[in-house]
Amino acid sequence: QVQLVESGGGLVQPGGSLRLSCAASGSLRSANIMGWYRQAPGKQRDLVAVISSGGSVNYGDPVKDRFTISRDNSKKTVTLQMNSLKPEDTAVYYCNLRQGIGLGDNYWGQGTQVTVSS
Repeated sequence: QVQLVESGGGLVQPGGSLRLSCAASGSLRSANIMGWYRQAPGKQRDLVAVISSGGSVNYGDPVKDRFTISRDNSKKTVTLQMNSLKPEDTAVYYCNLRQGIGLGDNYWGQGTQVTVSS
């Protein structure tokens, strides 16, 4: 089992910045993909950004050029730096980790609220 604990959400004004962090613990494999998804009320959960243990990254189109994902394999953490935030970025942000055969072992954090509003 893997546990994921997020931190760093909150309220920010449009144009502001926030940093989300996620710490993983438990039975982690050396090869995995960690990242962030978000879900706004009444909408599906969408990709924000993911990063492999080798450093390959993928971003959702709405956040490209504004958000940056990074990870520290030694600390088992993943961080999302969010800049130039917009009201449409408001959502619950979930940390995710996938590992195992076919990346079929899928784990989620409890979620952290990000609200962008003036």
